[in-house]
Formats: sequence, C-alpha cells, structure tokens
Amino acid sequence: MIGRSKNRSTWRVLKIDRSEPTELNITEDPTIYTEIECCDLLKRIHDGNKSTGGLRFVCTCYGIVGFIKFLGPYYMLLITKRRKIGVICGHAIFAITKSEILPIPNSTVQPSVAYSKNENRYKKLLCSVDLTKDFYFSYSYRVMHSFQKNLSTHKSGNETMFVWNEFLTGTIHNQLRNNLWTIQLVHGYFKQVKLSIGEKHFMLTLIARRSRHYAGTRYRKRGVNEKGRVANDVETEQIVFEDVPEGCPVQISSVVQNRGSIPLFWSQETSRLNIKPDIILSKKDHKYDATRLHFENLTKRYGNPIIILNLIKTKEKKPRESLLRVEFAHAIELINKDLPEENRLKFLHWDLNKNSRNKSTNVLALLGKVATYALNLTGFFYCQVVPNSMTQELLNSSRDDKNTNADNFSFKPPKFQTGVLRTNCIDCLDRTNVAQFAYGWAALGRQLHIIGYIDTPVIELDSTLADDLMRIYEKMGDTLALQYGGSAAHNKIFCQRRGQWKAATQSQEFFRTLQRYYSNAYMDAEKQDAINVFLGHYQPQIGRPALWELDSDQHYNVSSQDSNLSMERARLIKRSFSVGNFLYDDNVIRDANSSIGTTQNNEESLPEISSESDSSYPSDDIFYKKDSFNCSNFLDVDWLSSSGNSCEDEIYERSTLVGSPMGGQSSDNVVNEMCTFASDSEICTNAKDAKNPSVCGFSDRFAEWVTHGDIMFL
Repeated sequence: MIGRSKNRSTWRVLKIDRSEPTELNITEDPTIYTEIECCDLLKRIHDGNKSTGGLRFVCTCYGIVGFIKFLGPYYMLLITKRRKIGVICGHAIFAITKSEILPIPNSTVQPSVAYSKNENRYKKLLCSVDLTKDFYFSYSYRVMHSFQKNLSTHKSGNETMFVWNEFLTGTIHNQLRNNLWTIQLVHGYFKQVKLSIGEKHFMLTLIARRSRHYAGTRYRKRGVNEKGRVANDVETEQIVFEDVPEGCPVQISSVVQNRGSIPLFWSQETSRLNIKPDIILSKKDHKYDATRLHFENLTKRYGNPIIILNLIKTKEKKPRESLLRVEFAHAIELINKDLPEENRLKFLHWDLNKNSRNKSTNVLALLGKVATYALNLTGFFYCQVVPNSMTQELLNSSRDDKNTNADNFSFKPPKFQTGVLRTNCIDCLDRTNVAQFAYGWAALGRQLHIIGYIDTPVIELDSTLADDLMRIYEKMGDTLALQYGGSAAHNKIFCQRRGQWKAATQSQEFFRTLQRYYSNAYMDAEKQDAINVFLGHYQPQIGRPALWELDSDQHYNVSSQDSNLSMERARLIKRSFSVGNFLYDDNVIRDANSSIGTTQNNEESLPEISSESDSSYPSDDIFYKKDSFNCSNFLDVDWLSSSGNSCEDEIYERSTLVGSPMGGQSSDNVVNEMCTFASDSEICTNAKDAKNPSVCGFSDRFAEWVTHGDIMFL
C-alpha cells in the first residue's frame, strides 16, 4: 500500500505479507519518499516480479477501517469512496460512500477452510454492517470527542468509547505503533447546516455519537451491564459557530447532552406473538453497584452535576414502565446517600406521556423550562479561535477570565460546560428525542446570545429558526431509532406542533409501530450478531460454538457451560401475575392479597418502594411506600405543572437552583445569575433569601423537599 500526504510531498509504503494463510504480518517502511522516489521503487518491484505477474493496481482507498479474522484468513476493510459532510474549524468531516473487503492471503496460498460454510456466514454478517449509513470520520479532527474535550488538556479513560472500529484496528496499531494508515469511525448522526437569524448567518452542527460498549438492538440490549455500560448510550453535541470571512476570529459554542437506557438490570425477550414483550427486572444487584458505576462513568466524562430527566410513565393499568420508574428512583436515592451533597445526582421524573395527552399543556415549552434549569447548572462551552492558529494555546491563555489580545483581536473569556443532562424514556428514542430538542432549543438561544446574534437568550418556539432546529432533531431521532429500534421515531408531538393532519399522523405512527415490531421480532437477531462480530464482542474460533447457536449475550461468558447458564436463567425468572406482564428475577411480588403495601386510586394500583426497607433486600419481598412515588430534587415540579398553559411566555422565569452552586461560585452568585432571566416581579429582593425557597414564593411542600431531601415524582 502506498500512502501520501494531502499536498503530495510525503510518500510512505506499508507492506502486508500475503504468504501467510492465517496470520497477519504488517510492517511500515521507515523511509519517507518523494513522489519520484516512490514511483522508482514501485517500478523496481514490478520489474523484479514480472515472472509472477508483477504489481497489479487494485484500488484507490481513503483509509483502512481495520482487519478481521473468522475461521480462516484475515480480511482488510477499506474505504474506497467518501464524501464531505461538514467542516469544523477547517477540519473536514467525511462519510463513507463505498467500502470493500479484501482477503489478505494470495489465492495461491489461501487455506482450504474446513468450515467454509460458517466462514461465509461470518463474512456475510460482517458485510451486513453497512458502513455507508451513519458512519463518519475525519483525518484531522477527533470527531469522537466533543469540541470542549478536543481543546482540553485533560484526558479521561474513555478515549475510544465512540470509536466503532477500535477492535478492527487493534492488530495494525499493535504492530505499527501508530495510526497513520487507519481512520476512526464514529457511528450515529452528523448534520451541518447554514441557518440565519435576521440577516446574520451561522453554522449549526448536530452530532450524535453512539457508544460501542453494550451496543445493539432494542430488545437484545436493555438496561445496564456489570461494567456500568448502558444500552443505547448516545452523546449529542450541538455546535454553533458564526459565519465570518476566512482568516477572521470565529466564535464557537457547543453544548453536550446524553441519552441512555435506564441503568438497572432489566430486559425484554423478543416475542413474535406479543407486540409488547414482558419486562424482566433482575434484583441480583441489591446495592445497585452497576448503576453506581454508570453514574461514576458519567461524572468522569462530564463532571458534576449529573442531571437525570426520566420521562417514563407514572401510572398504568398493568404496571410496566411505572415499576421501573420506582426502582430507578430507589437506586438514585440510595446512591445519593453515599455521595457528598454537592455531588449528588439531580433528578426529575416527569411523565411525558401523561402530560402530552393534556391538550392545554405545551409539552415543548415545559421541557424548555427544564432545559433552562439544566443549563443554569451545567453551563455550556464557548470560546473564540483564530483559524489556523494554535487553538489549544489560545484557550489556555484565556482561562484567567480576562480578555486576551492576540494579533490585535479582543477575545471574550471562554466558558465551560461542567456536568450533563441525561435523558431517558423506555427505549431512549421517541420521548427522549422530544426532550433533547427542547434542550437544544433552549441552548441555541444562549449560544446565539453569547455570540452576539440576539439581544436576549431566547428563541421563540413559533419562529422559523426553532422550526428548522426541530426538523434537524427530528431527523436525528429517526436515524437513531432506525439504528436501535428498527423504524423511524414516533414524532407525534413534532407533527402536532407543525399542525399536521391528525389522521395522517395516526397512520404514520401505526405504520412505524408495525415496522418496529417486525424488525424486533424477525431482523434483530442477525443484526445483533453482526454488531457483535464487528465490535469484536464475539471472536469465532474452531471448536467453539458458532455465534448463531448462542443466545443473545452468551458469547460474553462462553467459557462457562451453556447448560449452566440456561439453568441459572430459568431458576432466576419468576412470574408475577399481580403486575400484568412485568417479570422480576430473583424476587417475588405478591398478588393483591399479599402483605405488601400498595396505594389505590380509582383506576389502578400504584406500587412504590419504601425508603425504610433495607437497601440490601435481605428478603424476597419488595415493599412500597406512597411518599417515595413523587420525585424531583431538581426544580419545583408543582410550579412546572401548573404553568403549562403560559410557560412559553415565561420560559426563563423562576430559574431558581436547588442543589450545589455552579462551577465553584457562591450560592449568592448562582442565584443572581439564574435570576437574570426572570421578570422583576419574580426575582427575590435579596439573593440570600433564595436559600430559603419559601421566601421566594415557592410552596411549603417544595421547601420541605429542599430541607429534608425527600424524593418526589411528577
């Protein structure tokens, strides 16, 4: 392989030994050639091998995706066509339009594979991972990291979390000790558009990065694994930079949010007979160790605070989501007891489904309020850079909160995001995407305000700009839903917002439900196998069971006896007829005549976990308590609910913080900053009074939540 630099000044040679039938030997010629020298080298090699055909041109490629081996030879994955999909600070971002898989050994030495049938099936699985859909990369910009992280000197332990070909490039990296010849693939969504507000133009980039850890399809990857990795873990970044002439300083702002499955041990078995399969909740993790690991990982990646927006249902005639909701609340409560007050998880459990059914409730505006609270806590990233300059040095020199002058340009001090908003519903697709749009909408107002494009940090929900942003988030939601769920997202709220004909919306939603059901029941098994092969979660070996002979996750523990795994699984799962089609592992939920306390209303039974029960769950019983059902230590949910009709006009009112101060500021400064968006009549006359919520006009019930730390739901 011959590689060259973009300006054709540097040429290098990579040698891959094709005489080995099952081994991979790669060496890099240490010599750096000119174009003429490289052509002379190739001519000498061709002349010296004329007797066997000499050199033969195979293809032009734009990077090595990696190498993989099944039961026979190694294969090389190449990018043979690409297209530019965006530019970030002069760094081009590309998508793949064509790829090829080439066997390494020469046809004269290629082994006769005794397991050729299985070999071909593994190769077919690999080819089913379509690299031309939703994969993107860059040669010079670390697109797997957020903009803030790319300019940060701090390195975390999650460098390859979003690099989907990490396993495929492992061998070549180990042999060459560099990554000059490979690219790093990110899977998810990338969209860059030019938007305008008034006569001012700016570039908006929306990036979604899917984690390669515990990756898979909807029913085959649920909840959390033992390492604290959750299913459908996606980092979303919204980048805004002003459209200025080339060579001028550019202002850039980015904000990051996260989505991921409920971090508990739960699952759903794929069923061809039931469009809503049973939920299985395992109680093997009595102390929520995996849940703790998940939030520790989020803290390492983003810092504090970690804000949880849980959108699943509160009440159901046959409890399904609601029981997961209670369990999640209990896990958060126990984890917070072991954390210092300033680092405790902040949470809001808000039933989006229930609130969206109320025609008088403006769901997007309410979620915009929640986003405002979250942004006040975490902040967002902002800096100014000079194109073709050392942005790292510029950023470091601006950390002292003083204006910096470089080349006669005056720079504002940078801002940094510390912490993240984590949103989830059951699938982390449909409802979650609505909430993520609301967060992006609230953030965009602040991003354009700090850049100087608008006077106040508010964008009207009815504006053309908000509608443009909604369509971009809607497209992202469809893309992520297809990847994880098998159909485009359910966008009922977006359709209603645009005034789409109700019958058309219902028809679309019904079709997508059927499409998702068919994909989950008939397509996901093979899709999951392909993902496991591509990511290296399963590596075929002669004498080892084939991947398709195992259950969905048995390859993680294939060294143990399969029969023992099946027996253990059968032993753990116990059916509870009292809770509809919700299953518990390793615990028994008694029926309506049991001694477990439940609260009754006119329509349904609402089981709730008691904060008084032992966290280690020594018995097989689960106890419930009504007071644990309502949950928020994040904002005044009574006020949020009651302001549903007018919140679009008051989107930045009563922005009062509950929890730790931001970024090391004093409580007084935090309250002052957060009150800047409130109307004069709503702001406390003395910022110190804000420490007592009741003084600011909040309800006594809310003041009690703050004082005693009770957990409440809305």
